[in-house]
Amino acid sequence: MGVVGFIFILSIIILAIFADQLTAYKPNEFNIKDRLQPPSIEHPFGTDTFGRDLFTRVIYGTRISLMVAGVVLTAAVMIGMFLGSTAGYLGGGIDEIVMRTTDMFFAFPPLILAMVVNAALGPSLSAAIVAVAITWWPSYARMIRGQVMASRNHLYVDAARSLGAKDTRIILKHVLPNSFNPTIVQLTLDAGFVILTVAGLSFIGLGPQPPTSELGYMVNEGRQYILSYWWWATFPGIFICLLVVGFNLFGDFLRDLFDPRLSGIDI
Repeated sequence: MGVVGFIFILSIIILAIFADQLTAYKPNEFNIKDRLQPPSIEHPFGTDTFGRDLFTRVIYGTRISLMVAGVVLTAAVMIGMFLGSTAGYLGGGIDEIVMRTTDMFFAFPPLILAMVVNAALGPSLSAAIVAVAITWWPSYARMIRGQVMASRNHLYVDAARSLGAKDTRIILKHVLPNSFNPTIVQLTLDAGFVILTVAGLSFIGLGPQPPTSELGYMVNEGRQYILSYWWWATFPGIFICLLVVGFNLFGDFLRDLFDPRLSGIDI
C-alpha cells in the first residue's frame, strides 16, 4: 500500500510539474462555444460554464495545492521545532508557557480555527496559508518537545555539556536529529490533511478567489451543476481524494519503516 501511495503522489506531482507541456490550454482561457462539454479526447475532463478546459484547471490546481502544503508544513515545522525544542530542553516556566499556549490552540477544532483566522485576514491564497499554518504548528511543537525531553538526559548530551558545548549547539547537533524520523512521518501524514483543509476553506469561499484554479473552489463551482454536468465537480474531487489517500498510505509506510515495532517486526 505504501507503493500505491507513492505512485499516486509521484504521478500527481509529475502532472503538476509538467502542466505547461501536458496541455495546450491555459487555466483561465475562455472559450464560450465549448462551454459545458462532457469529457472527450479534446477535453479529457470536460469544460466548465466558461468553456475552460477542466483537465488544465485541475492539474494547475494540483500545483497550487502541493505548493500550499509545502509552505504550510515548512512554516509549521519551523515554528514547532523552535518552540518545542526550547520548551523540552529548558523546561521550567518556558515549557509551561509553550505548552499552555499549544493547549489553547488544541481547544479549537483545526478547521474552525482556520476559518476564523482566514475570515479575519480576508479571503485569499496567502491568508489561507497563514490560517492553516497557525493551526498546524502546535502538534509539531508538542511532538518535538516530547522527543527532546526523551533525549536531553542521555549520556551523549551529558558528554557534550561536559565538553563545554552551549545549549544551542546541543539542541541543534545532538538532540534535534533524533526528532527527524517522527517529524518526516508526521509531515507525510499531514500533507494530505493540509490539502484537504485548504480545499475546504476554498469550498466555502475563504481560500483563493476566482479565477484561481484551486481544487476546492472548482468543486464548489461545479456542485450546483452536479446532476446535469457531473464532471465539473467530480474530477477536482477525485484529485483531492487521490492526494489525501496517497499521502496517508505513504505516511503509514514510512511510520512502519522508521519504527519496526509498529509493523510487528521483532528487533
